[in-house]
Amino acid sequence: MQNKIYTPDEVAALLKISKHTVYELIKRGELASFKVGKKMRIEEQELNRLKTGAMSAPVKQSQSTQLRLAGSHDFLVESLVQYVSKDDLDIMPSYIGSLEGLMELYKGRCDIAAVHLLDPVSKMYNLPFIHQLFVHEKITVMRLAAREQGLITAAGNPQNIKGIKDLERNDLIFVNRQKGSGTRFLFDTILSEEMMNPLTINGYKHEEWTHLSAASHISSGNADVSFGIKTAASRLHLDFIPIAVEQFDLVFKWTQKNENALQHIIDVLELTSFREHADTLAGYDGSQFGRITYDSR
Repeated sequence: MQNKIYTPDEVAALLKISKHTVYELIKRGELASFKVGKKMRIEEQELNRLKTGAMSAPVKQSQSTQLRLAGSHDFLVESLVQYVSKDDLDIMPSYIGSLEGLMELYKGRCDIAAVHLLDPVSKMYNLPFIHQLFVHEKITVMRLAAREQGLITAAGNPQNIKGIKDLERNDLIFVNRQKGSGTRFLFDTILSEEMMNPLTINGYKHEEWTHLSAASHISSGNADVSFGIKTAASRLHLDFIPIAVEQFDLVFKWTQKNENALQHIIDVLELTSFREHADTLAGYDGSQFGRITYDSR
């Protein structure tokens, strides 16, 4: 008879324990597993051995742990928060922008920062800022995805907007993102490269804090165009004009208090099927999902 194969999620459900407990059993050598690509798998005979042997004594559940995340609003990050909430780990997000999130991490007020900050000099994302701020701390930077940024217009693009230069037109109303957001960093860099005066853009000072809130002004007819990610346009059935591709990362700051919880988050990102969420979002490229771009531990 063929030996069935299970995912860690399925093992957790069958044993009525958390995924975190399953990973701990694997790391302690109490549950044998193997990898298919980057995904962990457990054979049925190994599951049965655990059920009849090691499971005769109850597995100690981890106490609920809470991590704080600050930074950019992102749909993949929203999915991660929901995904781990089914386990014994809670992520409390605060979508305050990439720069503010990185500063909160620097000040020790959060455990994870979600960032997509373009350095206009090197044209690199995130690492130039991280190298300046975190000299002695233990930091890990993990790539989540590349995202398409561009102009969001009404369905059918009735104003016939073709590119950034059109934002100087007097008949257009623009909605901006707040200062400190990665999207604002990118947008202002593009304006500088195009030698455009921001004050010539009608609505440049109108700021919103998330991609959806900015795009909702287009959907409701209160504005004509915004600068944001393709997923926001797709969710509100709006048109999208691609302008740039950016890199979106998670930055982990390790402490004695949070190291087990952070490792669990990395296990979720590297070993489970969560990475497939990136492929379901319009404008996301998850080909580098989970790649460690910097690690100072």
